[in-house]
Amino acid sequence: MKYRRIVAAVAFVTVGHLIVLALWINLFLPGSPPGTEGFQVMFLVCLYGSVLGIAMIVAGRSPRAERRIERRIERDGLEGWATIRAATPLGKPTGDAQITALELDLTVPGSESYSGRVVYEVRRSDLPRFAPGEILTVFVDPEDRSHIMLMP
Repeated sequence: MKYRRIVAAVAFVTVGHLIVLALWINLFLPGSPPGTEGFQVMFLVCLYGSVLGIAMIVAGRSPRAERRIERRIERDGLEGWATIRAATPLGKPTGDAQITALELDLTVPGSESYSGRVVYEVRRSDLPRFAPGEILTVFVDPEDRSHIMLMP
């Protein structure tokens, strides 16, 4: 999901750091006082780590539009429940989680039941709770019923 953005951020910061390193080697290292090279290298390594960490944090955030939808659903969403019809793993597990496509039968009080599909990152410890036949609490956007937030 956000892995491509994180990889792109790591690549961007690494290329930028290589450019800074090349500039340092060609412009600043020859004129630096003797004995300070080690400190300068440590500064560059710490700078790389700090910028890389910040870039990964920013890249790992949800897009602004997605966060806006999530806030609206949390604020105005209609609470209901969903019965899992099918849970299909997508790809290989990554770390402690498995990206899973959930086929759901959604029920929101005051409206007709309908079907939906959600792609969700399920932790391995939570896999039994996402088995077919299990019931989950959901919040549905009243303006667009295709926007669903799971509350496992």
